[in-house]
Amino acid sequence: MIIDAPAQARISQLKALWKESFSDPDSFIDLFFKTAYDPRQCEFLIMDGQLAAALYWLDCDRGEEKLAYIYAVATAEAFQGRGLCRQLMDRTHQALKARDYAGAVLVPGSESLFRMYEKMGYAVCSHVREWECAASTMPAAMKKLTAGEYAELRRKLLPENGTLQEGKSLSYLASYAQLWGGNDFCAALMQEDGRVICTELLGNADRAPEILAALGAETGSFRGPGTEKPFAMYRTLNGGTAPDYFGLAFD
Repeated sequence: MIIDAPAQARISQLKALWKESFSDPDSFIDLFFKTAYDPRQCEFLIMDGQLAAALYWLDCDRGEEKLAYIYAVATAEAFQGRGLCRQLMDRTHQALKARDYAGAVLVPGSESLFRMYEKMGYAVCSHVREWECAASTMPAAMKKLTAGEYAELRRKLLPENGTLQEGKSLSYLASYAQLWGGNDFCAALMQEDGRVICTELLGNADRAPEILAALGAETGSFRGPGTEKPFAMYRTLNGGTAPDYFGLAFD
């Protein structure tokens, strides 16, 4: 068994594992490798000469502390049930500690994954609110933002003790989502078949119906800070403190 960081020749195998695990289209997978992938921030496991598991992380910050957002953790179907994910996560935690990361954050995709990561030392640190609404008759005053402009506005609207996700994280987000801002809000969203899916609305959540009106959409779903739904989990690595809010999951 080999646990290591990938060489360029492994990228096609990493993409194939991602597709098998998450069923994302090739275009979406390619965007990650184009905008956010860093071979120094990817670890994988080779077993019986085959790519068995892999994960990636993106840098983020809570105050002065550097955090790692562990993303797209995947185990090939043929190798599941052997504890390989646990081994790869343990190895990753060791590597992050050696690189002075204060802690690690991840966003489980199911209740069973919340339980699995809890056994690895993670605890829920961030909750969100998710809601549906219809468009209002009054459109919001808003404009499209570059990743840099969005970062500046998001920083101002981020809840206290929230997690900054900038740099490659926002470049990745901007590659597949639209970034909008107004006087008292910022929103990262996608439009599909006339419907809006907002993966994060910061600031004045009451603007949601007005955002829909401005985009010419009748209905939409929104996610933002709240207390209703467990969202992100945190594990300390070098004595770090858990953030109270983590919002961009790139789902």
